[in-house]
Amino acid sequence: MNEQIIERNLDLVTTVTAYILQHPRLLEHLPADFRLVILPEDDPELSQYNLNLLAERAQPGKPIIIVRLTTHQINFESAPPQVYVPLMIQ
Repeated sequence: MNEQIIERNLDLVTTVTAYILQHPRLLEHLPADFRLVILPEDDPELSQYNLNLLAERAQPGKPIIIVRLTTHQINFESAPPQVYVPLMIQ
């Protein structure tokens, strides 16, 4: 594994997690247990890495939350990430 990819991924996971925790209304829409996938629009290498991880580690029945963002300007107050929450059809 490329250490730089892992480091970039950890930085983004930390940033996105902090954003989610700072916005409790978002938490109301997230399932209790889910797989988080971050797809940076300006880092195709990291996006592909994360999609590959998802393909390897996806669990049946576990919802996937996708977050799209740009890494060159992480200022979520002026440009929040796009968070895609799975629809729950009953």
